[in-house]
Amino acid sequence: MRFIHAADIHLDSPLHGLSAYADAPAAMLRNATRDAFSSLVTTAIDETVDFMVIAGDLYDGTWRDHNTGIFFCREMGRLRRAGIPVFVLFGNHDAESEMTKQLQLPDNVKTFATRKAETFRIDGLKVALHGHSFKERETTANLVTGYPPPVAGYFNIGVLHTALEGNAAHASYAPCSLAELHGKGYQYWALGHVHEFAMWQEQSTVVFPGNLQGRNIRETGRRGAVMVTVSDTGEIDVERLYVDVLRWESLTVDASACTTLNEVARAVGMQLETLAGAASTTVPHAVRVTVAGTTAAHGELFGLEPQLRAEVLAQIAGLSHDRLWLEKVRIETQPPGNSDAVSERADAIADLHNLLVEAESDPEFLAMLKERLIGLATHSPHELQEMVPALSSVRNGDLTGLVREVRAGLVEQVAKAN
Repeated sequence: MRFIHAADIHLDSPLHGLSAYADAPAAMLRNATRDAFSSLVTTAIDETVDFMVIAGDLYDGTWRDHNTGIFFCREMGRLRRAGIPVFVLFGNHDAESEMTKQLQLPDNVKTFATRKAETFRIDGLKVALHGHSFKERETTANLVTGYPPPVAGYFNIGVLHTALEGNAAHASYAPCSLAELHGKGYQYWALGHVHEFAMWQEQSTVVFPGNLQGRNIRETGRRGAVMVTVSDTGEIDVERLYVDVLRWESLTVDASACTTLNEVARAVGMQLETLAGAASTTVPHAVRVTVAGTTAAHGELFGLEPQLRAEVLAQIAGLSHDRLWLEKVRIETQPPGNSDAVSERADAIADLHNLLVEAESDPEFLAMLKERLIGLATHSPHELQEMVPALSSVRNGDLTGLVREVRAGLVEQVAKAN
């Protein structure tokens, strides 16, 4: 027996981080979640799996129009013609209370009830699937306690959308413990909600397949679902299936040996070339570049994220690599100079340095600075806010950190000019 376990598909959820740029792959961003799901359906048909399980967050919330539901019905129709049933559980994003639009689904699709745990049997395979869909988005009760005992003589699959022991990176919906899952007596737990792959194999095999398609820079690396094969003796093999159509990567470049912005751009270009050469697939990559390290180029880089981004884009263009996209450039360098040495100087540079040090702990100055900048920080265009990270410091009230950053860059620039 073989089945596919997927979760967190978030159909028609936008991909964030690239759409603000004129050179972004707009069509790919718009259709990424659909294309990844279509690829998964094609895999299911090609591999003649026995059934598919979707463990929550098929949708990203209620649809803007019916096209999302029509697309899903079309893909389910492909599986229906191939004789593949699908078992869908709704999670926090597609809870009954979240969905204001509905369509009649093909008859090969079974959805788990929201009132209590429901069991579906596939008698020909001796499989029993148990699941409890979310009625409300804010489902914080432990649902596992209401799941039924395993069906004797059947391969029992528990389908659950859960934070699992309060996973810190995700909202604590339907929390439970691994011990509770193992103690239920099911052979396999098909989980959803956590967007990273994870697996535990003890009394039960417990799996988060991760989300089907990374949607932003926080979801880096390969994404997809899992193929589960169960032997005649009950042995369980879990194989990852990668169906994402655009992959997010985070690249940190050490600029310690660089002295100018151009040298930093070349260092970034070299690492991007290495990344492009190492890519084992034709899946496009969206890359965030973070420039770090203690470097003599710090002063020249200060406040020049947009210029450095343009230089990096030129490096990518020079690589002639049409499957590499730049999400953002972040500058997190430090100046090589000694702060104490600057403050001991008897000149205007020392005066400037000391004045800015005092400003960091001056509440009146910080309040005045926030008052002057908050309008720009909150009402400026999204593109500007993306390109100037300092604006987020103003919105978050971190004026001390902002002044400290300004001090390091400004003093470095003035010192270099003199």
